[in-house]
Amino acid sequence: MNHGIFSCSFSSSRRRAAIVLFSLGAACAGAVQAQDKPAELRVLTHSSFALPKPLLAQFEKEAGVKLRISKAGDAGEMLNKLILTRKAPVADVVFGIDNTLAAKALAAGVLDAYAGPAASRDSLAALPAPLVPVDYGFVTINYDKAWFAKRKQALPTTLEELALPANARLLVVQNPATSSTGYGFLLATIGALGEEKAFDWWARMRQGGMKVAKGWSEAYYTDFSRAEGGIRPLVVSYSTSPAAEVFYSKNKITESPTGSLVIPGAVYRQIEGIALVKGGGARVAAGKLIEFMRSPEVQKQIQTEMWMYPVDAAVARADVMKFAPEPAQADAPAEQELSDKGAAWVARWTKVVLK
Repeated sequence: MNHGIFSCSFSSSRRRAAIVLFSLGAACAGAVQAQDKPAELRVLTHSSFALPKPLLAQFEKEAGVKLRISKAGDAGEMLNKLILTRKAPVADVVFGIDNTLAAKALAAGVLDAYAGPAASRDSLAALPAPLVPVDYGFVTINYDKAWFAKRKQALPTTLEELALPANARLLVVQNPATSSTGYGFLLATIGALGEEKAFDWWARMRQGGMKVAKGWSEAYYTDFSRAEGGIRPLVVSYSTSPAAEVFYSKNKITESPTGSLVIPGAVYRQIEGIALVKGGGARVAAGKLIEFMRSPEVQKQIQTEMWMYPVDAAVARADVMKFAPEPAQADAPAEQELSDKGAAWVARWTKVVLK
């Protein structure tokens, strides 16, 4: 009888112990699974962001994170999204805010300070903190060589020549309210001509039949005469676009089918950066991404992925960049003037060109 009592007591204790051990084991397994599942890093970028998938996968593995990259259209649209969602940030880090948009981003208070090594590293181009410069390029007018050769039509060499009706109707530009490319081009004209003469020039361009597109992709891949169905042989683009034409050509070519018009007053130096989003999370991983974007491998790849020049002087230029020489001169308003009047200029442009 006593044996039976002890036997029953022992069996119950053993069952309870087994349950406890099972619960502990399940909890530990859950913890291991949680540790094995990488944290998510939300990255907001413009639509032109591109890096090789193996390189991004390598970053994810080394940083122990899973990248969730959201492309929000042109850089101007991207910043507008960041501002509209600042009370509930949709990203932890943002790439693609440039010098045309930096003042707007700083005024809106959507960026957070970053003090990692990349923030103080030497660069060929600078941005105001907390933006860390990653690459730079030149907004220029590109032209379709075959279109002009076939018609034996001379290329415009000045803004005044470009405003002639015979040339104005050939150009497609981007709306500066939604496109950083278009905004940069607007700033170049103001920097070269001054505000009043610049808007007089824009009024004449409108009268001459200039086309306005929402963003770069629409202008280049729809309206430009190099695109199927496109009829405009002049497009506001980048000094690196001719190199990209060679790089992506289906046939091996030794000359680009497009060229850049380095017209005084029509060239703007654009600098892109990366920054922490105020109110975002995953700060350690976000910092790793900032450092990653300044690494030699990324600085090499951005040349033939995003078609920008690297800000790291030690990084060699890709061979195809011989088709993308840097313009010797670019125009822009003074930094303080841009900060004070940038929004008003866009509003005035809208009134002069679109209404």
